Amino acid sequence: MDITKVIIPAAGHGTRFLPWTKSVPKEMLPVLDKPAMQYIIEEAIRSGIKTISVVSSKSKQVLENHFDINHSLELFLKEQNKSHLLSRLEKIINAIQFTYVRQHEALGLGHAVWTARHTIGKEYFGVILPDELFFSKEPGLLQLMNIARQERASVVAVQEVPMETISSFGIIGIKKQFTPKLFQVSKLVEKPSQKEAPSNLAMIGRYVLSHKLFDSLEKVGSYALTELNLPDGINHMLQQGEKVFAYKIQGTRYDIGKPVGWIKAIIGMALQDPRYAQQISAFLQNNTNVSLSLLCNQSGKKQI
Repeated sequence: MDITKVIIPAAGHGTRFLPWTKSVPKEMLPVLDKPAMQYIIEEAIRSGIKTISVVSSKSKQVLENHFDINHSLELFLKEQNKSHLLSRLEKIINAIQFTYVRQHEALGLGHAVWTARHTIGKEYFGVILPDELFFSKEPGLLQLMNIARQERASVVAVQEVPMETISSFGIIGIKKQFTPKLFQVSKLVEKPSQKEAPSNLAMIGRYVLSHKLFDSLEKVGSYALTELNLPDGINHMLQQGEKVFAYKIQGTRYDIGKPVGWIKAIIGMALQDPRYAQQISAFLQNNTNVSLSLLCNQSGKKQI
């Protein structure tokens, strides 16, 4: 099974990061020395992807500009003997064929994926949500691609989440468990209550899906009242007899869809980077002591 294409839905407004996202897409939020979107693209390349369809909106032309050649900047850097500053980006531009698809209305994740249907043939393809960063020896998407090839079926990435946070995720129902990491899916439930949740395995932003999803999204969309959700399309595939698996993805995950998650990602990644680790560790140590002292003062206890 040849899987060489990915869809990246990136048309959201990013309201949680306003006013920053009034003029700069949330996908371009800096995480250490490069924008979040670049990590996503690099994961796709490491997974063997050759073609990426970015679903964006009219306010996100900066995404196209970042993954394009800037001759004047390259000439300037060459004159300053600093060409190496763009070397990683040049490798991306040379490795990937980019297609940009406009989503004219924000009608849900399923609609965003469906909008790029003409870029996918009769094949399996990946979907990467740019709000989720994964770091592991084997890229997160590649882990799913391997399962898709093994089972010849669609696969969604999952991780265990605390029950008190269950209503923030799409949750899988388990039809059969094959290994501690691999499950056959019976259904997907979007943001259930704790009582309604069929498990504590949440979908987390990586998918490898059959092209049959597009027909399912189209049929589901004919009676969708407001938004077309991706789990609804996957559920329709299940109802039509398609197999869908869930794989407990291995690695470190950062949810950068909210400011706190973005901050955690920067700190966590800085602590793993030899360029920053020592300084950030010392900074955290010092400020942790100060914070504990302030908390003790406010509660009327002795300082630690």
